[in-house]
Amino acid sequence: MMDLIQITNDPALARQCDALPGMRLMVDLERLGKAERQAGRNTFISTHQLEDVGHIKAVLKNSVLMARVNPVNNATKNEVDAVLAQGANRLMLPMFHTAAEVRGFAAIVAGRAPVTVLLETAQALDTLEAWADTPGLDEIFVGLNDLHLSLGCRFMFEPLAQGAVDRVAAVARQHGLRFGFGGIARLDEGLLPGRDVLGEHLRLGSGAVILSRTFHRSEGSISLADEVAALRKAEHLLAQRSAARVEADRLRVIDTIASIAAAMPAAAGARA
Repeated sequence: MMDLIQITNDPALARQCDALPGMRLMVDLERLGKAERQAGRNTFISTHQLEDVGHIKAVLKNSVLMARVNPVNNATKNEVDAVLAQGANRLMLPMFHTAAEVRGFAAIVAGRAPVTVLLETAQALDTLEAWADTPGLDEIFVGLNDLHLSLGCRFMFEPLAQGAVDRVAAVARQHGLRFGFGGIARLDEGLLPGRDVLGEHLRLGSGAVILSRTFHRSEGSISLADEVAALRKAEHLLAQRSAARVEADRLRVIDTIASIAAAMPAAAGARA
């Protein structure tokens, strides 16, 4: 069963998630450079605060609480200490470029919690083998939103079609690390439907995915529990595919991604 990651600082939503199987809650404290990086894009910048870590932790009985902190900076040690004091079970390091950043961050955490790194830059991908063996590193999560821009792609899922995500999954397996990537919408929604995204997670042995904002919107009598149950049912069915069906689905998804990308404007940035 994959971890379904819900980003929230709302204790009521956290309680709902905590009652469901295989949920991971995340408080997002990342600020440094994010507004500049995402200027002009239709993306959400979190307003979560340090005290939200404690507020969410207080209502959880079953779920792991992960905190995404800021990229490595002069205040990283103080931020890590504060987040751990608030009860975070796992820390996520975003927007890194080098092995030195990963190793330095893991040394600061010093085994007090598992470390997830958010691979979202071309440099981080290029240096993957140099930092994947970092002591204390537990999980590699591929952030497709920023990574596709860093690679000069047009569509968020192009790194999946081009084999970059497969490479990360293989290195993670080699080092005994957990692995996950991207976000997922409802099963039959999204430019690349959630069902196809889920199938690729299962093909690659992914253990985690972030629920998109559209996934848990309130709509009539359909609840978050209903949507998660539908996702779990699809997860079970897709896991039973034959090897031939998995390969056929992979090729179909590649074609779908290529068609979507071809209809999009050329990327403005590359390899940052």
